[in-house]
Amino acid sequence: MVRQYFGTDGIRGRANTHPMTAELALRLGAAVGRYFQQGQHKHRVVIGKDTRRSGYMLENALTAGLTSVGANVLLLGPVPTPAVGMLTRSMRADLGIMISASHNSFEDNGIKFFGPDGFKLSDQAEQAIEALLDEMPALVPPQEIGRATRIEGDRARYVEIAKRTLPGAQRLSGLKIVVDCANGAAYKTAPEVLWELGAEVISVGVTPDGFNINKECGSTHTALAAETVVAHGAHVGIALDGDADRVMILDEKGQLCDGDQLMALIAGLWADQERLAANTLVATVMSNLGLERHLEGKGLTLKRTAVGDRYVVEAMRKGGFNLGGEQSGHVVMTDYVTTGDGLIAALQFLSAMVTHGEPASALSRSFEPVPQMLTNVRYAAGSAPLETDAVQAAIAKAEERLAKTGRLLIRKSGTEPLVRVMGEAEDQALLADVVGSVAREIEKAS
Repeated sequence: MVRQYFGTDGIRGRANTHPMTAELALRLGAAVGRYFQQGQHKHRVVIGKDTRRSGYMLENALTAGLTSVGANVLLLGPVPTPAVGMLTRSMRADLGIMISASHNSFEDNGIKFFGPDGFKLSDQAEQAIEALLDEMPALVPPQEIGRATRIEGDRARYVEIAKRTLPGAQRLSGLKIVVDCANGAAYKTAPEVLWELGAEVISVGVTPDGFNINKECGSTHTALAAETVVAHGAHVGIALDGDADRVMILDEKGQLCDGDQLMALIAGLWADQERLAANTLVATVMSNLGLERHLEGKGLTLKRTAVGDRYVVEAMRKGGFNLGGEQSGHVVMTDYVTTGDGLIAALQFLSAMVTHGEPASALSRSFEPVPQMLTNVRYAAGSAPLETDAVQAAIAKAEERLAKTGRLLIRKSGTEPLVRVMGEAEDQALLADVVGSVAREIEKAS
């Protein structure tokens, strides 16, 4: 079955434009509520969101659909995505929903689903829900319509759980930390956790207005955090994205530590503590070749998956691994959470700073990355540029030129109409020429 709505991370699109409309959200709420109907108990659904203006519209539409099929809805308000997965499980809910388009700008929005175990739904579950969208919803009689309740205080559950991920009674006293919350879902929780752990906290990106989420701030625009670190003489910076499931670290000089470097650090620390399951890190095909070589040098294994943190988590669960993530800053630690958690990943970095008494710059570069170039090519709706003979010929020629000195990865985005052309090679001139040649052919065919 071809997936019509679901991408690599739920359903995502431009707000108030199909499929991200109130009408579809209403149908979706009824369909997913029906999918999870098992037994005679009153089903419980938790819904969280980030700070986009369109979140109100989608939240209300989903609630209407869910209550129409008899589910009770608990509205969490703005909370990080990992908090929704965590609270779904801890509150014994049948379903968790996060309304967010992650690192995208305010014009977009998305809907992600979590099962009762707190993990994102499988491809099979999403396909079954899509099939139900085309059927008439099984509406309940008036006396069985569900109730919607806006709850307070459950953010505190997440705050306490996040704090407990630091080992023992470890504190962050003496650290001056810049945290950029991207004007998103963690604008209250992240500064609160860091302050309660004893740090001096300088917060930016904490004044959401419905339209400024991820705007020139957060994990995809780290210049603000870097400048703030340097200006205030901070020890480290933490840049989250709009729903706080990914993170970038800035050292005391404002230099970037991406997801690959963060995972390399955590993997090494956990391996030394004999707590890295099967001595294996799970990452996607986008992770740098330098990470793979670094791990091999330490006797550790890198297992690669398709792009998307859901595929990382699926591989982790299947193999019994407890650490995985993406270069973009999703870091999944199933000892603590069921999905990527930017704040808890950052706490692992801060713990290493405290434990070893070293500056962020000494911990933020575990390996020398192989030069990598990524070019995104936007294509028109309905076109299939990767299927043309000219593009296929360009790809074949590029792969031949790289031979054994590097690698080429080309894939369509699961959330936007983009083709991502990524290459790695020690020879940077060759790399630029190869990636550029393929990108130009794709542009011609788009």
